[in-house]
Amino acid sequence: MSNEIRVPTLGESVTEATIGQWFKKPGEAISADEPLVELETDKVTVEVPAPAAGVMGEILVQEGDTVEVGALLGTVAEGDGAAPAKPAAAEKPAAAAPAPAGKETGGGGSPAVAAAPSAAKMLAENEMSADQVAGSGKRGQVLKGDVLEALEKGAKAPAPAPAARAPSSADDAPREERVKMTRLRQTIARRLKDAQDTAAMLTTFNEVDMSAVMDLR
Repeated sequence: MSNEIRVPTLGESVTEATIGQWFKKPGEAISADEPLVELETDKVTVEVPAPAAGVMGEILVQEGDTVEVGALLGTVAEGDGAAPAKPAAAEKPAAAAPAPAGKETGGGGSPAVAAAPSAAKMLAENEMSADQVAGSGKRGQVLKGDVLEALEKGAKAPAPAPAARAPSSADDAPREERVKMTRLRQTIARRLKDAQDTAAMLTTFNEVDMSAVMDLR
């Protein structure tokens, strides 16, 4: 058994509509009250919902066709409706917290001496790491003077080359596209043209000599 999709009542004085867009294709699963097709009238745009859950059946009218109120648009066949949304996947365990800044671990597992605050600031400003500078402080600590000396020797890491810009495609050139007017736009255009044909589109200027009135003042 199948359920019919028909044009609903569209309002007072509206007797027909135009098929704007189908949201489903034959064979696709649908759920109850899910929008199936969009109808365009002279006044509003209406979405027709699915009468029941099932599978989209036959589509009897195509986009751009004009239909009357109560006309048969298509059918909804029995079948499995839209599957419920899958439960969200379990959250992944939080990654291990990173080691505190400046507490790098050496190859032997013993923590290395952090760079001096002034040296660390200068390293960050010049996009360098402590591994690029030989420390002269206690237990190999990197000092500000060590960073300055490294900069003088050109130890600064080279700046990455800018990415090459992809060549522009010929399809990016401006082009003209003709789009069919919706039923609502057609009505607006027709009413504007009627107003232009029946109402005078002009401005009248009347000049009056007020010199005598000015003399009386």
